[in-house]
Amino acid sequence: MTAGMARPEREDAIMITAKAAVLTQIHEPFEIRSYPVLPPPQGTARIRLIASGICGTDLHIQRGKIPIRLPAVIGHEFVGQVEAFEAGADSKHSVQVGDRVIVTIACPCGACLLCQSGDDANCVNMGVTNGSDPDTPPHFHGGFGEVSFAPIANLVRIPDGLDPRMTDVFACAGPTTLHTFRLADRANIPVGQASVAVVQGLGPVGLFAVMLLTRLGVRHVVAVTGHAKPERDALAIRLGATEVIGLDRVSSDDVICHVRALSDGLGADVVVEASGHPRAVPQGLQLLRNRGAYLVPGQYSDSGDVAIAPQLITFKALQIIGSSQYSLEDIRAYLEFLQAHPDLHETIRLLAAPYRFADINQAFQDAGAGKNIKTMLVADD
Repeated sequence: MTAGMARPEREDAIMITAKAAVLTQIHEPFEIRSYPVLPPPQGTARIRLIASGICGTDLHIQRGKIPIRLPAVIGHEFVGQVEAFEAGADSKHSVQVGDRVIVTIACPCGACLLCQSGDDANCVNMGVTNGSDPDTPPHFHGGFGEVSFAPIANLVRIPDGLDPRMTDVFACAGPTTLHTFRLADRANIPVGQASVAVVQGLGPVGLFAVMLLTRLGVRHVVAVTGHAKPERDALAIRLGATEVIGLDRVSSDDVICHVRALSDGLGADVVVEASGHPRAVPQGLQLLRNRGAYLVPGQYSDSGDVAIAPQLITFKALQIIGSSQYSLEDIRAYLEFLQAHPDLHETIRLLAAPYRFADINQAFQDAGAGKNIKTMLVADD
């Protein structure tokens, strides 16, 4: 057998099963169902779950804000260990059986204008690998299963020395933020040259933005939140925020005055909207200096409308960059970031609240209540 080749699975082998959390109706608990574990179809790998984060997108799906066909296995920010390839897979693949990987569910078409221009994260014909009917083989189509199947091309190997669970904390938020910053760079917005940056919200996207801005050399990274949370705010400071301001303690006008005081009366060079609340947008635009940049990564559901003053955009010549997806390149950049900053690993681990896979409904309840920074399903030991 060729080195690196996955051993074909015997057709007469004893059938084994694994569990998946199936969403059958919106606003209803997940059902834990067992399905047979099948050999991987052509071009795919079977991955054994290590950890799967619960994202705001998953909450939106469960609440009906992002409509999908049900029943379905969802979940899209997960890491696992490659368990098998289809029979005949060889060592030409960039990952091998036994490798620990981050899995992306995105399947860009490769043919549209954006794909052809090198921006497949914003493909106009984007498909996904999760969300299919679990009664259809191979049954495990998303991250909320003990195993999952994914195209081999959608796997990115986690380098040796990186803890997979730690890696999963920002497995979605990290690449999402990095892609938005990459789009800013393509628009000639020098985020790394900013003196003052504001991050609105301290969920996973906001916390990663804090880390990234700080490591890019931004002198003042001010986090603005709706409500002060001492434990979370202390972690933000550990990750690099120069200060955290809660709007339950000061007014929006006070924040604007404070940011201008840090910037010789100009305003912030960059504001990152990571709260997901529409009402944050008007304040964010007010915080910016002339020719400032407003970055909006990962807004992924219809959270309502908000009134803004268009003249702010024109009179201040603002630049607005939004993005909801990421690419394999962004996942690799995320892993490189973690490798380059081992001093962050201990704090990142503190952000995760692990739950057994069987406790997914409690995990969703706690995530929806904002109890945790990163709610994570983990494989039973």
